[in-house]
Amino acid sequence: MYRTLLVNTILVYGLSLTFAAQATNHVNLYSARKEVLIRPLLNEFTAQTGVTVNIVTGKADILLKRLIREGRNSPADILLTTDAGRLHRAKQAQVLQSVESNTLKNEIPAHYRDPDGTWYGLSLRARVIMYAKDRIKPNMLSSYEDLQHKRWHKRICVRSSSNIYNQSLVASIIAANGTEKAKLWANGFVGNLVRTPAGGDRDQIKAVAVGLCDLAIVNTYYLGGMLQADKRQQRAAQQIAVFWPNQSNRGAHVNISGAGVTKSARNKDNAIKLLEFLTSDSAQEWYAKTNHEFPIKEGVTISNTLKAWGEFKADTLSLSKLGELNPAAVRLMDYAGWR
Repeated sequence: MYRTLLVNTILVYGLSLTFAAQATNHVNLYSARKEVLIRPLLNEFTAQTGVTVNIVTGKADILLKRLIREGRNSPADILLTTDAGRLHRAKQAQVLQSVESNTLKNEIPAHYRDPDGTWYGLSLRARVIMYAKDRIKPNMLSSYEDLQHKRWHKRICVRSSSNIYNQSLVASIIAANGTEKAKLWANGFVGNLVRTPAGGDRDQIKAVAVGLCDLAIVNTYYLGGMLQADKRQQRAAQQIAVFWPNQSNRGAHVNISGAGVTKSARNKDNAIKLLEFLTSDSAQEWYAKTNHEFPIKEGVTISNTLKAWGEFKADTLSLSKLGELNPAAVRLMDYAGWR
């Protein structure tokens, strides 16, 4: 126990010294985004402001655990992560602080940021129904709720219930329909799965492409990434189409990648500057084209890939509810046997 604490202390202290040595006018970022995806954007921020961005990347859950473990000794000024559910966990763990910024409030719609200002959405991701073009007609589809019906028996693929994206989707269904109706939906949906959930979102797309299933629940940017990847992934992705569910009522389920200023931040002003920069039109456009996510605000130019999927109505549920309802969603998924 003592040895573990000592090693952790040395790591944090060493990381602090490394960050400090790199620049006097700087900001330290813990990012669940790979550096190769975000570094050009961070370099542009440095060019405009003179503020150097030091970055540590890692898996989202591991970074949050690290930030919690480090506490007030953490060198991190910003936590950049994926899914409102994770941002809610960070808020509950009290590792983020509330910040006031007129720019962030004006640029980011209220339902895409924490009411208390501890986190802000920076890009929009949609979790939708994807289907095999050769076996399914779009007029056969309508809503997430419809996927509980027996006509989809053994025709659906999805990743596991431990995935935060699925937990947030179920939380949105609870918010829309109440717990009892959501339970009925989950029971029917799980009964329609063709296999025990396995793999990531790209694996669900591949499973549809090879005919293992006809439908899958997937975040759209995975399809965008596959369309730009090697020829094998392109061939699979080209067999798949996007369907926007619930367009006649609440709209398609959306989530965010987002960020918050850490409670330990020693460079708070620079941290806020970086968040504000990431909401600028140029940053939003660049990131959407690079990672195939949607801009957090309207009026920003999107790529031809995103345009090809068509316009859609998004659910305007406050994303803070996804975190609040996460425990209920996990219990419901366990109850339904969603493995």
